Amino acid sequence: MVMSQGKYRYIPPQPPLWFSMAIPAGLGAFLGLLSAQGNTILMLPFMAAAAVISAVMAVVVITLKLSRFQAGALFGGLVLICGFLFASIAFGLLTGLAAYFLGRIAVWLNTGDYRLPLPPYASPREVFGFYFFRIICGGIFVFLITPILILIPLSFNQEPYFSFTPGMLALDPEAFSLRWYRDILTNGMFAPDATEGWWSDVWSNAQWIRSIKNSLFIGFFATLISTGLGTLAAIGLSRSEMPYKRAITALLISPMVVPLVITASGLFYFFSYIGLAKTYIGLIISHAALGTPFVIITVTATLTGFDRSLTRSAANLGAGPVTTFFKIQMPLILPGVISGGLFAFITSFDEVVVVLQMADVTQRTIPRQMFSGIREQISPTILAVATILVILSVVLLTTVELLRRRSERMRGITPG
Repeated sequence: MVMSQGKYRYIPPQPPLWFSMAIPAGLGAFLGLLSAQGNTILMLPFMAAAAVISAVMAVVVITLKLSRFQAGALFGGLVLICGFLFASIAFGLLTGLAAYFLGRIAVWLNTGDYRLPLPPYASPREVFGFYFFRIICGGIFVFLITPILILIPLSFNQEPYFSFTPGMLALDPEAFSLRWYRDILTNGMFAPDATEGWWSDVWSNAQWIRSIKNSLFIGFFATLISTGLGTLAAIGLSRSEMPYKRAITALLISPMVVPLVITASGLFYFFSYIGLAKTYIGLIISHAALGTPFVIITVTATLTGFDRSLTRSAANLGAGPVTTFFKIQMPLILPGVISGGLFAFITSFDEVVVVLQMADVTQRTIPRQMFSGIREQISPTILAVATILVILSVVLLTTVELLRRRSERMRGITPG
């Protein structure tokens, strides 16, 4: 502990040099394994070479006493140049970026700053457990998110392939194109090259545009129904005098538990009997049934911290149940209601199993059109649509998180 500007500051002890070398060497060996691209003959040589290079570079940046940025720039720049000379631009950029972080990690370890997030008395075992847990979580995150991120550059492929072409790996501008995004508008048009009546042709005949219209139409009305029913159900279940609360809750959220194939089959046979199969009304009701449990769970969580004395005070002042709900209760739980509605919309927008059984040819949604595209006509247009859906999902989930935080601030759970 040292005093700086009138305050004590903890300076962690400097670890031995072998420690600051071993971890970058291990990470470098892992990167070398990935660089072998599944070639079993090259795995061991690549791992050994990458480990030795990482260890030597760690010693160099530590000996020169470089800052984190300087170490990362030196390490990453050298590897980027080597990767570009011996492989390709893309390989050099990827390996250079990885080497940049390895250089920063070497300095971070040598200065002992890795102990700053923990208390000074933390044992080596506790330090190991702290970072091991985060490495496992980061590995799971990378494992889950990598297949989604790969879709984005593939959607700009000039060629009709679901793989990276040599031109894309070399970052050749001619290897990238927006043709598959344009295909979203032109696929199915009678006259794609016409200059007059183009938008009318797109709106009426383009297959993907028709699917987008169906998804938005069905999702909008299904969200309205599921949000209304789910909010009322959550308010009723939150009341202490509600009988058989657990049984009713389990019944209402059962669509989340029951396999979707069984739910879709049951809906199809029942709606066929009453004449709602192959209709928009049947699809809207089906999607509303699937989205209502998400609204119930979200609104119920919002009502957990709700102050019941507010509704009792409103009743004592002469307000009726309807007035109390819209003037007192609804403004406080509105972020949770909107979050539940967004979850219901996402559920409807991504649903395909029910649509496969319940929808007619003219009622294809985006997931149903993507499913047909994979089976009938394989086209990278699916990747372009998937990229748009990923961006839409990220925007909606970000909105949900912002609303959740706002709801917590309004209810006093977290400071403003």
